[in-house]
Amino acid sequence: MKSTLTALFALSLALAANAMPAQTKPKAPAYTPLRPVADCLRTDRINEWHIVDSRTLAVRTGPDRYLVKLQVDCPRLRYGPPTLLFHSNPANQAVIPFSICGEAGETVRALHEPPCAIQSVRKIDQAEFDQLKAHARRSGSGADQPLKP
Repeated sequence: MKSTLTALFALSLALAANAMPAQTKPKAPAYTPLRPVADCLRTDRINEWHIVDSRTLAVRTGPDRYLVKLQVDCPRLRYGPPTLLFHSNPANQAVIPFSICGEAGETVRALHEPPCAIQSVRKIDQAEFDQLKAHARRSGSGADQPLKP
């Protein structure tokens, strides 16, 4: 009985020691919104978009170019007509309408498909945009964006 208790105690200590480093690792923030908001992707100014893979989009709004990452794989963006519809965070629509900053609640979807949550948005230069564009699986224009936020 005593050896069983000793073994259980040793096992408990070993499990606790292994669990400690996992708890002390800093967690990456769920969202890191693009700031200042003037730098956010304006959905009413999209000229072109490219689906690079099931989690990566490249978007151009005039001279500005963006890399948009999705929270999870979203292969359904490739279905239907070549249309992507971006929707801003409902809480921000009155303050920064037509803006995608990489905040919670922002989505993109293909026409007649369920939305895909956006994880992050960041500005990129023309060289990176052109490289992503060259590997795109699907492309389109921003002409189909809704006129209301």
